[in-house]
Amino acid sequence: MTEVVTRGQRGVRSVRDLVIAQDGPPPGGYPAIRYGRRIPSTGPTGAALLAVYAGMFTYGFYQIGVGNAERRALREEKTEARATIVPYLQAEEDRRYARARRAKMAAEAEIMKGIDGWRADARLTETRWTPPGASTRPSLSKS
Repeated sequence: MTEVVTRGQRGVRSVRDLVIAQDGPPPGGYPAIRYGRRIPSTGPTGAALLAVYAGMFTYGFYQIGVGNAERRALREEKTEARATIVPYLQAEEDRRYARARRAKMAAEAEIMKGIDGWRADARLTETRWTPPGASTRPSLSKS
């Protein structure tokens, strides 16, 4: 009775009364299914990034080389400038040394004037001549 009420036809008495229908693919088959990953391209390729990084790396080392050359030129200029004024500095030191030596000899002669045979200009310990101001000369190697 339920079949008559819901469908409007009498119900099935046996399974044998059912129509045999087997499901199968449609004529021509099913369409192909894409199962591979399709990730959208978001940005430059790896080769492009590598090229950019290599370019930046090369440019950075080029700038380091330019800076080194500039620093080297400035250092050479400074050394040449110092080497140029060394004779003038040495002349000033020689004049200062001569004045100090004369003052020392005069003071020594004044102190030792009562002793016979004393010479203020005689050297007692140093027998080898060293140029005046040898220990106070400016060094050219310092930067």
